[in-house]
Amino acid sequence: MNAPTFRSALAAAAFALAGAPMAQACSTDTPCSLETGDYYVAVPEGAAASVPAVVFIHGFGGSGSGVFRNSGMITRFLDRGFAVIAPEGLKRPGRNTRGWSFHPFFTKARDEVEFITSVRDDAITKHGVDPDRVILAGFSIGGSMTAYLACERPDAFAAYAPLGGNFWRPHPTECAGPVKMLHTHGWTDGTVPLEGRVLRGEDARDPQALIQGDIFYAMRLWRETNGCFQLKADKFVTKGPFWRRKWERCSDGSALELALFPGGHVIPKGWVDLTVDWFEGLTQPQ
Repeated sequence: MNAPTFRSALAAAAFALAGAPMAQACSTDTPCSLETGDYYVAVPEGAAASVPAVVFIHGFGGSGSGVFRNSGMITRFLDRGFAVIAPEGLKRPGRNTRGWSFHPFFTKARDEVEFITSVRDDAITKHGVDPDRVILAGFSIGGSMTAYLACERPDAFAAYAPLGGNFWRPHPTECAGPVKMLHTHGWTDGTVPLEGRVLRGEDARDPQALIQGDIFYAMRLWRETNGCFQLKADKFVTKGPFWRRKWERCSDGSALELALFPGGHVIPKGWVDLTVDWFEGLTQPQ
């Protein structure tokens, strides 16, 4: 047996004895790869066998790994005992930016609802995530993706927390069922204004224009979806960094709240605690 053949046989024998080498564990900078895409993950140190989690959908031009550059947000979620899971959007053709394929005008490049729910399932299996305590959240167009998934699959996640984005025009006319939702938005947001804006087309009267949705209309649809008794909110909070409107007389098992803050198109300070406190309060006796 010549030297190369001998070395090859020795390597094969060693592989057989040792078994397949361990794949590098996925993390905040090494992707967890699924058939339909990737995601990144961070789990609190010393976490129990079953941890709550937030699946956070990045905005336009962002990335799953880029979510973890917001160290303040990530650290606060981890400090509150939540794992953070960040799916990776698809690259746009001919561009080095990523986004989400949900708009009714465009051909679907991927079934995003199936992809994001598969990320949830994989995290439950591999990272000790509690299936009953997973929030789906997202910023900007990630907030829009959150809303569309909530509309189509209301039972896929325990709660939904879109931030700085919700439906686009043409708005959906109905959703599949009640949800638990906290929508947060900046009062002076100029990138995704509360009333929406025209991104492509002559003006808002153009039926083919690309127009962001109206957040107030989205809240109306969510009130109808949740079977809320009144148009107006039942509870108002004007103390603290967020002004909040809460609808309480709605379908059993649902929750709906709008939180506004005096800022623009940003993830505001205090949003993590607002979201976690809201979510944890859903299971506490009233």
